[in-house]
Amino acid sequence: MRRIAIAVVASAMSLSLAGCGMLGASEKTGGATPTRSNAITVGVLMPEETNTRYAEFDYPIIKKKVAALTENQGRTDYANAASDEKTQDRQMQKMIDDKVDIILLDAVDAKAIAPMVKKAKEANIPVIAYDRLAEGPIDAYVSFDNELVGEVQGRSLVEAIPNANVSDKIVMVNGSPADPNAGQFKAGALSEINGRVTIAKSYDTDKWSPEVAQANMTKAIAAIGKSDIAGVYSANDAMAGGIIKALEAAGVKDTDLPPITGQDAELPAVQRIITGEQFMSVYKPYPAMAEAAAEAAVAKVQGRDLQFEALTRDTVDSPTDKAIPAKLVTVVALTKKNIQQTVIADGIYKASDICTAKYKSACEALNLI
Repeated sequence: MRRIAIAVVASAMSLSLAGCGMLGASEKTGGATPTRSNAITVGVLMPEETNTRYAEFDYPIIKKKVAALTENQGRTDYANAASDEKTQDRQMQKMIDDKVDIILLDAVDAKAIAPMVKKAKEANIPVIAYDRLAEGPIDAYVSFDNELVGEVQGRSLVEAIPNANVSDKIVMVNGSPADPNAGQFKAGALSEINGRVTIAKSYDTDKWSPEVAQANMTKAIAAIGKSDIAGVYSANDAMAGGIIKALEAAGVKDTDLPPITGQDAELPAVQRIITGEQFMSVYKPYPAMAEAAAEAAVAKVQGRDLQFEALTRDTVDSPTDKAIPAKLVTVVALTKKNIQQTVIADGIYKASDICTAKYKSACEALNLI
C-alpha cells in the first residue's frame, strides 16, 4: 500500500470526501437541536507561522467547509501560536472560556498541551488533533501518513544520487523534537536511507527554524567538506531554504547543489524545484485533510459517530491514549516532472504564481506556460 501510494498523484480539489466514505457517520443525534446542529463554533488552533501553509491553505479550507456544512450558520475561531507553547495554552484556555463547541488542535508541543486537552474534555469540549498527534484525551486524529512522508523523502533522495552506495555521505536535517510528526518523518526516511548511503551528520532542528537549519548545515559543511556531500535530507521546505543558503555561502554554485528534499510544497520551494536548486518536496493535499477535519468537527458536534475510512489504518495510539479514530491522507513526491499534475491541477497555485519573471525560462522548459 505504501509503495503504491508514493506513485499516486492526487487531485485533491476534486476529491469528494463524502462520496469516498470519509465519514460513515451513524445518525445518532445525541439530543442535538436543529439550532445547535448548524449554529456551532469550531475553534482552530495552529502551531506556527514560519510555515505559511496554515494561514494560506489549512485554515481557509476548514473555514469554508464548516460554513458549507452548516448552511453558513457555523463559524470558526482561529488562533496561531507562533511556535510558543505557552501562547497556545492561553489561546486554548480562551476557547474553553468562550465555550466553543469543538477544537481542532495542531499542537506546538504535543506532550505539553496534554493538560489543556484534559481541561477541554472536563468542559465537555471535544478536541480533534489535526496534523500533529497531541497527547491527552483527544477524540480523533486527522493528518497525513507521516511515516510515508519520510519514506517518500528518503527514497527520493537516495534515487537522486547517481549509483548511490555507502561511500556517499549525506546530511540529515530533521524537524523539531517537540513535534511527534518529526520523529515519524525521520523513522520513515531512515527506513529508506539506512544501508544505502552514509549519514555523515544528523541534526534535530528546534521549532523547525530555517536559521537553525542553516547554522547546522554550515557546521556539516565544515566537518564533511562541501564537495563530499552527496545529498541533504531536509524535513521541510523552509529548512531546505536555509540549507541552500549555507551551501551557497560555502561557494557551492546553484548548478552544483546536491539533491535536497523538502515537505509542504511551499511556493518558494516549488520555484526552487523548477530551477533545480531543490530536488523535491512532499505535496500533501491540504484540501483533503482540511475538509476531512471540518467534516469530523461538524459531525462530532452534531452528535454523530466518527467512523473514519482510513487509508492505512483506522486508529492510532498516542503515548497517553490508545485506539484513537484516525483519518490519514496519502502524499505525493513533488518533483519538476509532476508540478502541473499536482499543485497546479489541485488549485494550490496558478502557473502565474509560480512562473514569475525570474522563473519564466525554467517554466517554459517544463511547459508550465
